Amino acid sequence: MPEALLLTNEPATCAQSFAEYEAEGGFQALRDVLRQRNPEWVREQVELARLRGRGGASFPTARKWTLAAQTEAKQRYAIANGGEHEPGSSKDKYLVAFYPHKVLEGLLLCAFATGASIAWVYLIEDMETQILAVERALAELEAEGLTGNRILGSEFSCEIRVHRAPPTYVAGEETAAIDSIEGGEGKPREKPPYPGQAGLHAMPTTVNNVETLAHVPGILRMGGDAFADIGTEQSTGSLLFTLGEGVERPGVYELPFGSTYRQLIDDCGGGLANGRRLRALLPALSCAFLRPEQLDTPISYESLAELGTSPGCGGVQLWFEDEDVVAKTLEIATFFQREQCGQCPPCNMGNAQYLNILLAVSEGRPGDFEGAIRNVAGFIKGRGRCSLISMATTPLLSALELFGEDFRARAQR
Repeated sequence: MPEALLLTNEPATCAQSFAEYEAEGGFQALRDVLRQRNPEWVREQVELARLRGRGGASFPTARKWTLAAQTEAKQRYAIANGGEHEPGSSKDKYLVAFYPHKVLEGLLLCAFATGASIAWVYLIEDMETQILAVERALAELEAEGLTGNRILGSEFSCEIRVHRAPPTYVAGEETAAIDSIEGGEGKPREKPPYPGQAGLHAMPTTVNNVETLAHVPGILRMGGDAFADIGTEQSTGSLLFTLGEGVERPGVYELPFGSTYRQLIDDCGGGLANGRRLRALLPALSCAFLRPEQLDTPISYESLAELGTSPGCGGVQLWFEDEDVVAKTLEIATFFQREQCGQCPPCNMGNAQYLNILLAVSEGRPGDFEGAIRNVAGFIKGRGRCSLISMATTPLLSALELFGEDFRARAQR
């Protein structure tokens, strides 16, 4: 795989040490930047790379960085968001636990590029393995003079702290992360202003997913143009995927954009386990389904958008022919109803309605459940402080379209 990509796709067993990371070129980018580059050059390379956020929203990274860097302020902050709490996704946990220095170098480069002097690694409080890995890595960096005041004798200073966030799904949203660091409950805030304008303590704050940041050192080592040559025109570089128990070799794998889900399942996962037959694939919990005949579609934002879906955060779920799709859809609705924070009436009401309608279907109570779900979806679309209600709606509407006969049969029994 190209040098800029993150993993070897061989199962990791322990956290990579500073010496191991340095031996493969780690911190070369940071040393070179502090010796001979300026923040604008770093932002330009990230823009040339066309790097997009890997947390699921796919927002252009350079645009975030530029907003924070160009907003007048006495203080700026940077946050590496590892608040992964989505069922079926463990790629952020894997990356932080086994490759913490990749994340930390990316965070330092982000701080340099945006003018931040304090940075946070944002993790869920029950991520004990990840917290320990980061704390050990930070101790190594401190011993090497790579954090704190005047790093490597340069004018750049950056203190890195670890934050333990509440174990809720919404706490992973970028403004919720800011709220939690400030001592709040970890609930999303209204936008605008955006974090790059007024985030932590009302100062410009750059929040990036840990996988996004882990790509930055490789981008600077090889150059943004070279990184952009990996993948597709609009989806550059690679993506980490989580494969669960439905394949022979479950785990976290990396593939360049432009690869296919069939390659992911067969080449990385070793094929479907126990001779089971696939009925549908959910690219991530908040996405729309793909049918088995669509598994050869190139994985990219543009290709999947044509099919009404997205790669999301890469937490792939496989749905099989021997499974109860009504029950599994009900599980998704239950998750979103449980994890919504209760701030926004449309989200609170919408998720409760989805759950009640699906419970009625699962219990065999007849009625126009399809019309009811679509009415709710139309009313709540785009409302709320974050995108949770839209994330809950997308897989539900997709399930109705793909598994409509199953739902109708259950409701009429």
